[in-house]
Amino acid sequence: MDLEDQDVILKAAEEHGTENLVVILGSPDAESAEIYAETVTQGDPTFVGPLAGVSLGLPVYHILEDEVKQLIDQQTYESHVGMMEMVLDKEAICQAMKNFRETLKG
Repeated sequence: MDLEDQDVILKAAEEHGTENLVVILGSPDAESAEIYAETVTQGDPTFVGPLAGVSLGLPVYHILEDEVKQLIDQQTYESHVGMMEMVLDKEAICQAMKNFRETLKG
């Protein structure tokens, strides 16, 4: 997640409140999904971006997760995400996101 994306998320949280936002990731692997999830929940782990030290606690999901897929028109999902779902390790990404959310719960 680059610095510009972090800035956009921070400004959205300030403008709309964290209770009104959900982050949907599209990262290509489980490791990057975990890092981005950490960034929008607990703050930038590299301590260089606008979210350094900023714990937004935003709910975070990956576009490949079934919970997200169910909320999107099937044709739209297939045209924009379908190929990604076939070539990426969906199981590993989804499991990483689930584990991350479980870790946050305590």
